[in-house]
Amino acid sequence: MRRIIAFLIFSLTFFNLSAQEFHMKIEPPGSNPSFCIGNEALITTPTEGLWSIATGWEKQWPANWVHAKPSKLEQSGDWQIVTGELVLPEGKFILRDAYRPEGNRIKCIRRFEWKGRETLEKATLSVRWRVNAQKPSAFLPGILYYGNPSGEKNGVHKVPVFHGEAGEKAIFEEHRYPMPFASFEWNKNGVYNGAALHTKPSQVYGGNHFDQWWSLGVESFEDHSELVMLSGPITYNGQPSVAKALQQRAMPYGDTWTKIEPGTIIEKTFYLEAYDVKAKGSGFQTPLYTSIDIFKPFYVEDFPSFDEIIRDKYRFTKSRYLDGDEFSGFNMYPEHRVPQIVLGWAGQSEAPIYALQILQERLGDYAIPEMVQKSADHICTSKFTERGFSVVFDTKTKKWSQTDPVSEGQAMNSIALAVKYGRNNKSVNTKKWEDFLKKACDLHLARMNREEWNPRNTAEAFYISPFLISSELFNNGDYKKVALKIADYYAARHLDMDEPYWGGTLDATCEDKEGAWGAFQGFMTAYEYTKDKKYLDYARHAGDVVLSFTVVWDISFNAGRLGDHALKTRGWTNVSAQNQHLDVYGVLETPMLYKLGQYTNNEPLKRLAITMYRSCGQMIDPFGSQGEQLQQTNFAQHGDMSNVYKLRGGYSESWSVYWITAHFLHAAAQFTEMGIDLDKQ
Repeated sequence: MRRIIAFLIFSLTFFNLSAQEFHMKIEPPGSNPSFCIGNEALITTPTEGLWSIATGWEKQWPANWVHAKPSKLEQSGDWQIVTGELVLPEGKFILRDAYRPEGNRIKCIRRFEWKGRETLEKATLSVRWRVNAQKPSAFLPGILYYGNPSGEKNGVHKVPVFHGEAGEKAIFEEHRYPMPFASFEWNKNGVYNGAALHTKPSQVYGGNHFDQWWSLGVESFEDHSELVMLSGPITYNGQPSVAKALQQRAMPYGDTWTKIEPGTIIEKTFYLEAYDVKAKGSGFQTPLYTSIDIFKPFYVEDFPSFDEIIRDKYRFTKSRYLDGDEFSGFNMYPEHRVPQIVLGWAGQSEAPIYALQILQERLGDYAIPEMVQKSADHICTSKFTERGFSVVFDTKTKKWSQTDPVSEGQAMNSIALAVKYGRNNKSVNTKKWEDFLKKACDLHLARMNREEWNPRNTAEAFYISPFLISSELFNNGDYKKVALKIADYYAARHLDMDEPYWGGTLDATCEDKEGAWGAFQGFMTAYEYTKDKKYLDYARHAGDVVLSFTVVWDISFNAGRLGDHALKTRGWTNVSAQNQHLDVYGVLETPMLYKLGQYTNNEPLKRLAITMYRSCGQMIDPFGSQGEQLQQTNFAQHGDMSNVYKLRGGYSESWSVYWITAHFLHAAAQFTEMGIDLDKQ
């Protein structure tokens, strides 16, 4: 993709345009700004004017809109400043936009100064930018992935949906965004273009509600679309003033107007960029890295150390170890549940058989080999069916049950890594593990070689990596062949984003980071085993989708559990278009993201991977435990969910399922094998 240098051009000044691609253009005073590539304006001012303010509220949405255009243009250093005013019966607004080029984008500080004699009781301020495209694809990180077609297919009320039809809006609280930008991708005469509006998130001064924030999103009209910010109102799926507050439905979140008292000055910072899109479905990638560059979320000195996290998580792992007469393994559940040894997804009882072998020297615990051997041997007792092996062992009934491709693929990957390392580790015997892994590979090889193989979603991408590792372990070319068949299949299915990666989260049937992670892990492993550049290209695409769920800024909190800890959210990840809380899942992705940074010479990506791992150690308690869900926005799945205004800032610490610990150890083992100590980077 062409990375274009942003520069601000005014027709009244004498800049050289020949070397510039993306630039801003303002004609004589009284006209509105536009943003161009060459001579084509990709982002323009709405026809009503540069500034729009609503002074009323009807049917749970801003009403009585008034507009203004610039009347003055001046230059101050690198800043180009346009000024205007908007006269109301109660007085007037002095309005000002200051623009300055910053790398591949243009920064703007918009200023609203109320000179009126009375308080405007129900005002709504806005930032609106027009894109001359009909039905463009919208991308809102962590929220809306090219319309969320799979989430819509599986239950429209569970996720936000956006088709770009006239009248559609998708506008959400800024604190819901892991990367706070909204973007469009569209095709004009066979050429794809993109545009994005980035925001510096903030609470609204004078907001009608406690903890009211600015909102960000997209809106469509008959002949164009808009990137938009508002001083509070939110909406999606045709429902005005609702928050995506619960897993299955919305909750009312209305009356989000702003009270503007005489003398009030409100400023809002945002950034604009327009860019070429190299291929359909890749338009989100440019603003993604722009967002990382804006926030630079690389500082880690206020986070727990790599070594501290490993030791805390190992201490908690030992507390979950079960060693009974007929079983050994790591309990998925906290004390109030019947102990179960669960493979893959939320259980990850297989992960320590790889991770603890690698980390034993660092931890200095001679009990590790026995734990590894006994728990791995017990996994090999899992019952096989025609669909695969069972992934849940109930310690009360002593029976194995249930299977799914996400859990199987993840378990096979950890077992394969455990065998690969364990063959040279005299402290363990891998014979049973190898037999089990070969049986699983042979079963799925036969199934996937059938003509009728047609997976429902991206979940079976989790088989790519274990097949490739097993092809080397057992010198089996058929395993490699089927792995590359799966990789090519999913690339063809997902790269154009007509169907974004989905289905890797078992309690959310929609676009999610886990589905993208399965593909990313598979594509990266395919590249490492073939050195074919196409797989690195695939990996970059899926990896960037994974990365788009990563928080790059520190969301502030009021009184509450997260506020108690002065939590820094940079580096955490939110889950899916359906489950909108934060979790630590991103730590599992960090070694692959770091490798992608190495392969593509992307230093910021490597630094962000370090931030992600270390930041997620913040909420580890003195027992080494963490909860699963941090409520950074107006969304919850546990506890009292009756009051939407009290959800943000909550923390579900009691649901401490084992994956929260296992992923830290698994990633630490991978970094160790890579020769990387995150405390020394």
